[in-house]
Amino acid sequence: MERFDTEACYRAVQTRDRRFDGRLFVGVTSTGVYCRPICPARTPKYENCRFFQTAAAAQEAGFRACLRCRPEISPELAGWRGTANTVSRALSLIAEGFLDQSDASVDTLAERLGIGERQLRRLFEEHLGASPSSVAQTRRVLFAKQLLHETQLSMTDVAMASGFGSVRRFNDTFRALYRRPPSELRRRRRLHELRPSLPPAITLHVAYQPPYDWSSMLSHLGARGIEGVEEVRNGQYRRTISHEGSVGIVEVADNPVRRGLAVSIQFPNVRALPGIVLRVRRMFDVYADVNSIGTHLSNDPALARLVAERPGLRAPGSWDGFELAVRAILGQQITVEAARQLAGKLVRVCNPSSLILANGNLTRIFPSAGCLAKSDLSSLGMPNSRKNTLKALAEAAMRNPRLFEPVGSVEDAMARLRAIPGIGDWTAQYIALRALRETDAFPATDIGILRGAKKLDGVATTPAQLVGRAERWRPWRAYAAQHLWAAGAGTVSKINGRSHE
Repeated sequence: MERFDTEACYRAVQTRDRRFDGRLFVGVTSTGVYCRPICPARTPKYENCRFFQTAAAAQEAGFRACLRCRPEISPELAGWRGTANTVSRALSLIAEGFLDQSDASVDTLAERLGIGERQLRRLFEEHLGASPSSVAQTRRVLFAKQLLHETQLSMTDVAMASGFGSVRRFNDTFRALYRRPPSELRRRRRLHELRPSLPPAITLHVAYQPPYDWSSMLSHLGARGIEGVEEVRNGQYRRTISHEGSVGIVEVADNPVRRGLAVSIQFPNVRALPGIVLRVRRMFDVYADVNSIGTHLSNDPALARLVAERPGLRAPGSWDGFELAVRAILGQQITVEAARQLAGKLVRVCNPSSLILANGNLTRIFPSAGCLAKSDLSSLGMPNSRKNTLKALAEAAMRNPRLFEPVGSVEDAMARLRAIPGIGDWTAQYIALRALRETDAFPATDIGILRGAKKLDGVATTPAQLVGRAERWRPWRAYAAQHLWAAGAGTVSKINGRSHE
């Protein structure tokens, strides 16, 4: 589906304009290949170009991915994010492998989202130019292609990690798309690069659209790092991860030269790789088009000053929804540092035994809902009411494994959270912002946000007044909140029994 000013798109291709990388793909009819606008290959003739919103749309139209510019590592951007929430939730489920399951279909995906199959297909065609099945297939193919280029995983492991289910299906798909087996797409290694044994970790490139304020991201994560679970060291973020009984480590570093993150993953189950990469993308907010968001927020002249000071500021996410909710509850009424210490104590209470994962400080995993539910929290230095909230949260998460998944609308998700004793509007808004990745979440009662709002005009404001003003910031109020937090940082955050940042 083409919905472009084709002449403007062609100029972007001619000039290899990086601003369009991730927003635009060009299919070349004379070669049958689709490329990023920054592809170093010779610019095709205008009459041979077709322009697409997504890689899936280009692939659905019969084009195959370019081997030079590698569309699989382009930043994933979309101008509609924040307005088409149903599509965003559907994409999250697809990225988590929903349509890779043998009993899944577009109809079951639509049912999961609470809409009809025909409506879901219409929304995908409108916003992505491709069907849900094509999007899922393209994700599988492009992730497999990235693994072929950037790792030395076996063909079986690549097939399993990318969701093909069988090596035969993997081989057949690549032969149909690229007219060659997947083994021939693997970059040839020089003899001196081959080693008798491969390291246990693999490193993948996760692209973003610059600017990216990496120092602010590390500052946020470092201030909240739970001892034994995560750490910030030498410009990197490291943490333990667990999935279906297996444990491992993920390390994330900025690679500004390549305009992306270098993600090193050490995990025994290759099938978990897509989910791990998805969590990294969410946690480090690589989907954000900060230039477009900043332009919108700058319509408020006072907020424009804050945006200009931190043009690459992102809204940090979380590794896990349950973990984030626990952190939010622990952080009520206390400082960030006190909440961090309390979280470390909780981890030791729930998981008293250390793990031997690596040479370093990463020796524990964050407790699961089941582990927390059966743990004795009496030694935690916090009010009994909050301990009861933690228990209620764990029990709710056990009853509803989809508590932190994009099921139904964001309002429905927040209503489910508010139904848990001890979780009010602030906590629900904060969880929506960090865990559900709701771009319009806005915890207006947070003292840090109110402190930052005072710096806009030099006048104190009430939560109600701030909510009114924030209407003009929709649908990106979460990013406005991040700028206000950054502006108001520096002292204890506490208001109406809620604190953070």
